[in-house]
Amino acid sequence: MNDGPLIVQSDKTILLETAHPQATEARHAIAAFAELERAPEHMHSYRITPLGLWNARAAGLDAEQVLDTLLTFSRFPVPHPLLIDIAEVMSRYGRLTLEKDPVHGLVMRTSDFPVLEEVIHARKIGALLGPRIDPLTVVVHSSQRGALKQLLLKAGWPAEDRAGYVDGTPHPIALTAGDADAVAPKDGAWSLRPYQDLAVENFWAGGSGVVVLPCGAGKTIVGAAAMAVSGTTTLILVTNTVSARQWKAELLRRTTLTEAEIGEYSGAAKEVRPVTIATYQVLTLRRGGLHPHLELLNDNDWGLIIYDEVHLLPAPIFRMTAELQARRRLGLTATLVREDGREGEVFSLIGPKRYDAPWKDIEAQGYIAPADCVEVRIDLPQDERMAYAMADDADKYRLCATSESKSAVVEKLAAEHAGEQLLVIGQYIDQLDEIAGRLGAPLIKGETPVKERERLFGEFRRGAVKTLVVSKVANFSIDLPEASVAIQVSGSFGSRQEEAQRLGRLMRPKADGRTARFYTLVARDTVDADFAAKRQRFLAEQGYAYRIIDAP
Repeated sequence: MNDGPLIVQSDKTILLETAHPQATEARHAIAAFAELERAPEHMHSYRITPLGLWNARAAGLDAEQVLDTLLTFSRFPVPHPLLIDIAEVMSRYGRLTLEKDPVHGLVMRTSDFPVLEEVIHARKIGALLGPRIDPLTVVVHSSQRGALKQLLLKAGWPAEDRAGYVDGTPHPIALTAGDADAVAPKDGAWSLRPYQDLAVENFWAGGSGVVVLPCGAGKTIVGAAAMAVSGTTTLILVTNTVSARQWKAELLRRTTLTEAEIGEYSGAAKEVRPVTIATYQVLTLRRGGLHPHLELLNDNDWGLIIYDEVHLLPAPIFRMTAELQARRRLGLTATLVREDGREGEVFSLIGPKRYDAPWKDIEAQGYIAPADCVEVRIDLPQDERMAYAMADDADKYRLCATSESKSAVVEKLAAEHAGEQLLVIGQYIDQLDEIAGRLGAPLIKGETPVKERERLFGEFRRGAVKTLVVSKVANFSIDLPEASVAIQVSGSFGSRQEEAQRLGRLMRPKADGRTARFYTLVARDTVDADFAAKRQRFLAEQGYAYRIIDAP
């Protein structure tokens, strides 16, 4: 029996003992093929899935290396059926390959004749294929490259895409040089952090795929560095106009790009330039059943397409991405969790995961702030408790989430943290209006004009505004590095994505190195507590301990 840090189980879970001397080495080895599920204090758990194993194959690992890792680090004998299953699942990747043929264009080849027969006779897949060239090769309609990869993944025969990429229109882009910390460049002085460098290297070696980094770890900088390596025209897709302008500001700080080279394509502007930053909203806008702006994706010779917050990709962008398989694609996200379970589509259409850095690893290196997560339990007053008890199920969450008691607790917590940069985050606008009035703080919500949002975010960053009340519009891609306290009063029914993003508002490292504090106000004995349990479980899985206290 080995004294390794892993316990490998027949249900495809792996337990990692964090205190073991070889824990770090083992964690890095298994991260390439196993998905981290939970990371509480002493024992982390991973799961081996077909998607994870195919990710590993796409990144260049073979079954022998995976099995060797498990056998080397496992404390007990690895179940023999699991070893066989891993080898067989990994062998399914790459038996079908997409390649460029000088005569026939895009073709699908196989090293296993029955597999090709199987997929050709699948009705949906067969419709995307052209004539048979020889027993092992069939023509693929070039516009169906992405759709075919999706269907093959669902059929359990993920194709290895060797068809390559068009170069796109060349456009020189370089990073500005320097040696200071990348968090706060002064006079252009900064440098890529080691993990950012590795993320870009892994992405470029694979050609397309997803980079997973915690909020505050510098995903935008990874995007800028990928653009510099590419040296081509680039389309960047973002969640909203504020995010688009933050990307533009960051590119102007980090690269040799000028204002004239960067265009904004949003509800407010329609500029197509060598680097164009477009919002998902404008591209998915429908008129008469059509998406009039989606041609922006196809009508320009982009060399690189960057998907910010790739886990939020809307369905029309998924469909268009299926047609963009000849372009290099980089997905950026803090979490690949999708509440709709479409992670497989991200794999087949954007590409496999090329780099993943756990939150706690980056925190341990000092690149993101440590966080103290606190659940504050609140008792509903008798009248609210009775109203909740008699309410229809559809109304229960709103009733308990917007309890008047929460507003009073927010006031007390704000007073306790007077002088700190504080965010109050919630779901319901009438509740946020009331809290903003109580605190005498500005409120940013959906109807707040973009210019006003930018002004308020700017004043908050400078410290001129100490407290901001924000709705769901601040969940994504908002850079507020000095925010040190967040109070969450209501959320989207236990969404893990939302919890990760809201905590991420606090993760930017603080100039004085202080710990961030994340409060969630929860009404006791209600569905609010049930949803909170789901969100808090997600935090615990990421390695964040949280405390439960009674309302002050």
